[in-house]
Amino acid sequence: MALEAEAIRKLLQEVAKGDISIDDACRQLRTPAYEDLGWAKLDTHRQIRRGFPEVVLCSGKSDEQVARIMARLSESQTPAMATRASSSAFEAVSKERPDAIYYEQARIILIGECRECINDKTVLIVSAGTSDMPIAEEAAVTAEIMGNRVDRLFDVGVAGIHRLLGNKDKILSANVLVVVAGMEGALASIVGGLVSKPVIAVPTSIGYGASFGGVAALLGMLNTCSPGVVVVNIDNGFGAGYTASMINRLGE
Repeated sequence: MALEAEAIRKLLQEVAKGDISIDDACRQLRTPAYEDLGWAKLDTHRQIRRGFPEVVLCSGKSDEQVARIMARLSESQTPAMATRASSSAFEAVSKERPDAIYYEQARIILIGECRECINDKTVLIVSAGTSDMPIAEEAAVTAEIMGNRVDRLFDVGVAGIHRLLGNKDKILSANVLVVVAGMEGALASIVGGLVSKPVIAVPTSIGYGASFGGVAALLGMLNTCSPGVVVVNIDNGFGAGYTASMINRLGE
């Protein structure tokens, strides 16, 4: 009951702000909490509870399953978003929804419009190397879809630290920073020592054998001596972008 009461409270806030109409709010409340497709149960009330709709993880799903889920979600929520999507999954989705957009490097499918930016605060996505860019782009596109101003600073890893320090103004002006690095993951600690804003560290699976598929970077980031750095899972650009958006939009 407490969960449902909180969901209703958030929905009423959206009505009060003019984000949705009273009729749309009533329609959402009449909709069952999930839609059962037999092999998938779509969380139709997640936006009410969390402020953003359910996002589809394509990994492990067939292209046809992804297409059907996205088609159904896009009928009841905006935007509809899928992560870790292959080009073949996008082709399947676009047959159902020709208006779908594919962010190839980020591997994200979008149906509908990105959320409107409500403030001028910036989420800065920082990557150590060019090889980390797919995960960095996943974080960046996620934050953009969720309605944030996003800036990018790529290939500024610790092997050439002057590249990072040469962009100090951009780093210091950001409200939230996402730092994406493989190898030993040291970049997150360095950025954390330079700024007074939250730093979300993303270890990537980029690196030679002893990096153990990102475990070395993960442990390095978890063991940082720089306070204010938090860590998401290996290659989890989506989780980092989502969390950065939540922080950046606090108080809206």
